[in-house]
Amino acid sequence: MKEITFIAREAEEGGYYAESVGVGIFAEGETIDELKENIKGGIDCYFENEEDKPAFIHLHFVKDEIFAL
Repeated sequence: MKEITFIAREAEEGGYYAESVGVGIFAEGETIDELKENIKGGIDCYFENEEDKPAFIHLHFVKDEIFAL
């Protein structure tokens, strides 16, 4: 696996959370930098072998907006 994608959103209570696509990794953080560090930690825990770890992380931010018609 060369790349892993995370879908990231702002949390309602503040901070950010992200969930990987296709792999069961979830991370959260108060800042984007903290979120990135926690994602790296999650990848380290999930992939036991170095050769299995992805080389790149794609962090895709999604912002939901609701408005009335």
